[in-house]
Amino acid sequence: MKFIKYILTGTLFGIIMTKSEAVSWYRIQEMFRFQSFHMYGIIGTAIILGMISVYLIKKFKAKDISGNPIVFQDKDRAFAKYLIGGTIFGLGWALTGSCPGPMFVNLGNGYPAMAIVIIGALLGTYLYGVIKNKLPH
Repeated sequence: MKFIKYILTGTLFGIIMTKSEAVSWYRIQEMFRFQSFHMYGIIGTAIILGMISVYLIKKFKAKDISGNPIVFQDKDRAFAKYLIGGTIFGLGWALTGSCPGPMFVNLGNGYPAMAIVIIGALLGTYLYGVIKNKLPH
């Protein structure tokens, strides 16, 4: 019962993502072709909601699931690694039609091919962990 609020939050997230069509490959394709504002509106709303959430987490000194305080670390100013990482993320998003949240939502919506995308994302994350210390700083 301790994790029920997280299960309910995930379920609500999936419903919102599905109803807003943010998991739709066609909507994502429209965005990358600059044919529709729909996804840009969703992403903009998410950014604003994220800013408000971070503000509230800091203001009320929220704690994580283990009871530890949530701390935000400052990012370094190495522009190149963010450009490269963002490019890799964007290419994966464009090729699969899905980013990390919608991958799981689409799997839950009954698209078994998303399991291949999830496995690829997990393997890519694992590979990054293996080579992270060998990459230039």
